[in-house]
Amino acid sequence: MPNYKLIYFNMRGRAEIIRYIFAYLDIKYEDHRIEQADWPEIKSTLPFGKIPILEVDGLILHQSLAIARYLTKNTDLAGKTAAEQCQVDAIVDTLDDFMSRFPWTEKNQEVKNQVFNELLTCEAPHLLQDLETYLGDKEWFIGNSLTWADFYWDICSTTLLVFKPDLLDSHPRLGTLRKKVQAIPAIANWVQRRPQTKL
Repeated sequence: MPNYKLIYFNMRGRAEIIRYIFAYLDIKYEDHRIEQADWPEIKSTLPFGKIPILEVDGLILHQSLAIARYLTKNTDLAGKTAAEQCQVDAIVDTLDDFMSRFPWTEKNQEVKNQVFNELLTCEAPHLLQDLETYLGDKEWFIGNSLTWADFYWDICSTTLLVFKPDLLDSHPRLGTLRKKVQAIPAIANWVQRRPQTKL
């Protein structure tokens, strides 16, 4: 088994999907969390100046979703067929497209609040309706079994609910899917013992 070292801030953020996958697949890794004050110095040493990165026996991998695909390759979490794998990627990318529209690092709080409010009240309902329609009567987003797209939905929705607690009130099936993911023993165990952070 390779030696894995995950490097990110002390937050869920973009590294949480990697942590969920490690937890579910029961893979040991070092969860190295850096402080914001140390970031400028570390940033200059990285190939693309961004985190998370995953060191695999010293080899540096970057981009959280690329790392997630690497870790789930050849597991059922990726989808059982080539078509399912494409569907998993599509749901993940759809969620990531939306999450990437938020101005997470905007310094002007007024501007930040305005954009957040707009996205959560005007844009999110359309996305949630599309996701609920896609889910339909199925237990999981893709096929008939759990994939890392379900993990990513739980992670993204957890963050969105911090800013809009009633976000899923009219989307019970999406709420049920969250509960199903959180009830998986390995995920429940991780959520219980992970450092508690806002994001």
